[in-house]
Amino acid sequence: MADVQVKRVEPGVIDSEQAARAVQRIKAYLQRHPDEQAVSVQAEHGGDGALILPREAVSLLAYILTQAAAGRGVSVMPSHAELTTQQAADLLNVSRPYLIGLLEAGTISFKRVGRHRRIRYDDLMAYKRESEAQSRTAVDELAALGQELA
Repeated sequence: MADVQVKRVEPGVIDSEQAARAVQRIKAYLQRHPDEQAVSVQAEHGGDGALILPREAVSLLAYILTQAAAGRGVSVMPSHAELTTQQAADLLNVSRPYLIGLLEAGTISFKRVGRHRRIRYDDLMAYKRESEAQSRTAVDELAALGQELA
């Protein structure tokens, strides 16, 4: 895990008005050029030529700027990152003992590094998506049952 770093921007560090203007320009450009897979970025005050960026990277930047414009902090983490049990529990908004129960039950895959458990970010997010889908299904079933009883 030593080569994996989480990049974090705290709330308020990026000027929210500047971020809002930038995201508006990015979104307008992407809408005008829906088929382009690369985006050319030119500095406003000249420079050494255009910077060519992949469309997905520009979309990610737009998302980051949208969050910054709203005054929120942002963290960027590689999908192959390995998390501690506390980091994983924090991301799921559950207690660490509850998370360890999920790990030991085989619900979420993990590996051991010495005595410590490590959870891949991808595996954690797959569990989170599956859990949220099950929750939505249960809510839909309860709503349907409520309609039948009314």
